[in-house]
Amino acid sequence: MLSDQQIKEDLEKLKDIAGGLKTQGSEFETHKETIQGTELDVFSNIPANLGVFYMLARQFEDSCFLVYQDERFSFGETLELSRRFSRALIEKYNIQKGDRVAICARNSPEWCMAFIAITQIGAIAVPMNSWWQGREIDYGLTDSGSKLVITDPARLEHMGPSLTSLGIEAIIAKPEGEASAAFPEFYTTARSFEPLSDAEITALNIAPDDRATILYTSGSTGNPKGVLSSHRNTISALYTWKFVKEMTETLRPELVDDNPEFQAALLANVPLFHCTGSHAQFLSSFMYERKFVMMFKWDADIALDLIEAERISILHGVPTMAWEVMQSEKFATTDLRSLRSVQAGGAPRPPEHLNMITQKFPEKAVPGLGYGLTETNAIGAIISGPFYLARPNSTGRPTPPVTSVRIVDEAGNELPAGGVGEVCIKGPTVMHGYWNQPEATAEVIKDGWFHTGDIGMLDELGFLILLDRAKDIVIRGGENIGCAEVEYAIAEHPNVNEVSVYGIPDPRLGEVPCATIMVKKGVELSETELRAHLADRLAAFKVPARFFFQYEQLPRIATGKIAKKELRKATIEALQLD
Repeated sequence: MLSDQQIKEDLEKLKDIAGGLKTQGSEFETHKETIQGTELDVFSNIPANLGVFYMLARQFEDSCFLVYQDERFSFGETLELSRRFSRALIEKYNIQKGDRVAICARNSPEWCMAFIAITQIGAIAVPMNSWWQGREIDYGLTDSGSKLVITDPARLEHMGPSLTSLGIEAIIAKPEGEASAAFPEFYTTARSFEPLSDAEITALNIAPDDRATILYTSGSTGNPKGVLSSHRNTISALYTWKFVKEMTETLRPELVDDNPEFQAALLANVPLFHCTGSHAQFLSSFMYERKFVMMFKWDADIALDLIEAERISILHGVPTMAWEVMQSEKFATTDLRSLRSVQAGGAPRPPEHLNMITQKFPEKAVPGLGYGLTETNAIGAIISGPFYLARPNSTGRPTPPVTSVRIVDEAGNELPAGGVGEVCIKGPTVMHGYWNQPEATAEVIKDGWFHTGDIGMLDELGFLILLDRAKDIVIRGGENIGCAEVEYAIAEHPNVNEVSVYGIPDPRLGEVPCATIMVKKGVELSETELRAHLADRLAAFKVPARFFFQYEQLPRIATGKIAKKELRKATIEALQLD
């Protein structure tokens, strides 16, 4: 394990390496630019928009890219089909620059191609949570103002009434049954049009700061917020990860395989409607000639089968997934020699999980952890290898070269090393704002700094340590759950007087939501009845794992608010949880 002195020496080396990578004319050269009134360090030579970025696929057209069960598409085939679908969007559905097009479906090649097709013509992709139920889907379609949705039979079942009431057309991926047969199918639609040419895409004149995506995130108040990001926001995130990768490999050349036995390959095991799935996994693959292997649903045994069959080099998901893989009976007999990285994000990784990874995975499978938010396009801090083993309680150092992180007190004053306060992030990956919510945007972006709502500190060597959350959310296996949204849904039951939702520890998922409910006098309410009430109001992962019912008023703090921390502490003690 690295000593503090060795860490300091390596950090000095990284400074020199970073300077070398940023030389004038290089891929990572930076300059200052004012964006939305804030001066930022930005990349000088990265692609101007996603349409240009996707053209990287031309360098390895014949290499395998998208894999899903029996379906396989090369980079070239993916680019061609997406360009055919782009023309369909323009000519059949009259999708113009700035129009919103939703994708509400399970991970699939169609999902990926639709995202490419939408964003390369200057329309705004709206990836929606595929676990949402009817009311949530209706909210997303209404709030975004989407003109068209790409969906699948399971989601179509929940959105039918919304399509009619909102006048939205739909295209179906993997149709089955009579209901979906009434809608155009994705591949048939795409193949009925000629692909857009390079010249046609260039002529669309998409600027770096034009809008590209709206991703919904569960916050601390009510409905999810639409996070609006630009082409620059997204591409800056991709090249930030690439910069960190090249820095790391320069510092530790033993990580570089000059003659790889297998094509780089990533197991796509998280939903594409998350930044982790869409950015760190899917879009990043364009830069590394990386095969993107999608799962129908997460299953540790199937994951191990795919790691061996597809020669996966990167296992990347929420921390729970690596733990479940190690618990599988198949782990000891699976050929893992292709693995080079066991990465995680979206939630903290318990130190004992890290110890297990170093003991059970191949030595070349370097563990890592990242920290970021939807609002920052998943950029914030990153840590891996020897640094991670030496600082297992940290989520890493701020990601260079265009991102800054600082800790502030309640008055907004920057704190020195060791000071505990709110984590703030600044850089070209920070969102333009919340869709149609200028007041909510102003609350979190101040002088260009995004206030994350997370509580943490930067230690004396600049490593970020997260301690708590200021926002009222629960992170269940990497999924953010806004407590207020769950409370509103529960409170709609006529027998509920008041409710408080909070997170309690869970050994597999990190934490799960729990609810304490005051029932109205003279009536009864069972868990079964309440779960039935929530079935069409909340995605299943948001429904509390435990309910506690009482007729007494919930405890209060001095301001009159419900004493949520007190309730949480009492529940943890009653359940004898750590």
